Amino acid sequence: MRVVLGIDTSNYTTSMCLLGEDGNIKADVRKILEVASGARGLRQSEALFQHVKNIPDLTSKLATLLEGHELVSIGVSEKPRPKEDSYMPVFLPGISLAQALSDFLRIPCHKLTHQENHIWSGLASAGGPVSPDFLAIHLSGGTTELTSVTRKEETHQLTVDLLGGTLDLHAGQYVDRLGVMLGLPFPAGPSLEKLAERTEESVQIPTFHRDGMVSFSGPLTALEKIVGEVPVEVCARSCFTSIARTLVKWIRWVEKEQASREVLVVGGVASNQILRQALRQALPNFKLYFAAPAYSVDNAYGAAFFSALSSGFLSNWTR
Repeated sequence: MRVVLGIDTSNYTTSMCLLGEDGNIKADVRKILEVASGARGLRQSEALFQHVKNIPDLTSKLATLLEGHELVSIGVSEKPRPKEDSYMPVFLPGISLAQALSDFLRIPCHKLTHQENHIWSGLASAGGPVSPDFLAIHLSGGTTELTSVTRKEETHQLTVDLLGGTLDLHAGQYVDRLGVMLGLPFPAGPSLEKLAERTEESVQIPTFHRDGMVSFSGPLTALEKIVGEVPVEVCARSCFTSIARTLVKWIRWVEKEQASREVLVVGGVASNQILRQALRQALPNFKLYFAAPAYSVDNAYGAAFFSALSSGFLSNWTR
C-alpha cells in the first residue's frame, strides 16, 4: 500500500504519522519534550536540540511499519502560522528530515504551517465543518487566535485570515502557569483537567474581550490570589470555565462580523472536555466541531492528511 508521512516538530512535541492511501492511520508516534520540574517552558534552542535527539527514536519505530508499503509523499510543518514573518527554529529539524527524504526518494514534500496542520487534523477527525468557509479557533500554549478559514476544494490550500487574538498570555500559558503554581507537571493541561473533574464548583473569574482581542493575564492574577483559599479542584475548574466564558464573548462578537456559523476548535487546550461542554451549552446557534482529543494536542496527522490530499489520494473525502 502507498503511504504518506506527516512530520511536526512543535514547541513541545516531536510527532510523526503514517497515513495509508485508504485514509487509515497506520502509525502515530510522538515524543513530548522534557521540561524541568517547576519550569514554565523551554527555550527554542533546548526544544530544537530535543527534536534532533527524538527524530531517530521515532523513525526507528516507523521503519519496521514501512515494510511492505511504499512511501510516496511527505507533509511537514515549516513554521507556526501562514504569515510571511512567521518563524520558529523548532521547525527546522522536521523540515530538514522531510526535505532530505524528499530529495533522496524523489517524492513530493508538501509544506504547511503548524496552525494549518492543526486545522487539517480537526477537519479530518471532527466530521466537519462541511462548508469550505468556516471559523477556526486555535488554542494552545503558543497560539490563541480566532480566524476565518477558506478551503479551496481543488488545491486543498487553506486561506487563514486573523480576526482576533490575545493581548498577553495564550490560553495554554494561562493553564500551564496556574498548573505549575499548583505543583502540577508541565504541560499542566491534562493534570489540571483531572483536578477540575473532581468538582462542579467554580469561582466567577473576571474575563476580558474587546474588539476581537482577549486577555488571560487578569484571570490568572485573580486565580493566583485565591490559591490556598479555595480547594485546588475549584481553582482548576474556575480556570477552564473562565476560558470558556472568554471564548463565548469572542464568538458572540464575531457573530456580528461573519456570516459563518460553523466553528472548528483545535489546539491542545481544546481537548478539554469541560471547555467543550460549556461552549456547546452556551452557543446552541453555532455548529461546533472539535478535533478528536488525540488530534487536538500537537500531532502530525494533519500534515499527513494534507499531503495525501495534495497527492491525489483520499478522492472520496468530500468535506
